[in-house]
Amino acid sequence: MNRPLALTLTARVGLRSSELLNVLMVVAGSLFVAGLAQIRIPLPFTPVPITGQTLGVFLVGATMGSSRAALSLGLYLLEGSLGLPFFAGGASGWHHVFGPTGGYLLGFILAAYIVGHFAERGWDRSIPRVAAMFALGEVIILGLGALVLSRFIGLEKAWLGGILPFLPGDAFKALIAALLLPTAHKIVDPQS
Repeated sequence: MNRPLALTLTARVGLRSSELLNVLMVVAGSLFVAGLAQIRIPLPFTPVPITGQTLGVFLVGATMGSSRAALSLGLYLLEGSLGLPFFAGGASGWHHVFGPTGGYLLGFILAAYIVGHFAERGWDRSIPRVAAMFALGEVIILGLGALVLSRFIGLEKAWLGGILPFLPGDAFKALIAALLLPTAHKIVDPQS
């Protein structure tokens, strides 16, 4: 009898196909954000670059749900911390998690969880709620990011260099994520 390779492998390691799918989704989400992290625009007045990461965080959270999204972004941080070139512009290493941009990276996990939490409650099906869900995610990312950044450059400079310059671009990324959301739902769950 010819069994698909995925079923044979999952049987040997004791995973059910639904568990394998969850693992693959978590890994795919981390790789998606890592890919978007390579879109990087450095700013001369702050150590924080403009990246595509928040777009990935929004889409992963809204399509994967709270638990898988948080695991996916946690895996992303682990992958980058262990040396894979997954952080902004191909950077890697633990010093990024504990450095000036570490709050943004940690904020990705919490934001993905919160966006996923609200998506699980149907907020991903209405434009005003999608906007609110992504705005909340952005507040978490920028808030934690600026909080950690302030330890390195002070609170006023963290506000001016770690939040304000990112508001227009992050609003644009949230709009792109909202427009891509129906397609992303179809990729993650073809029956939706």
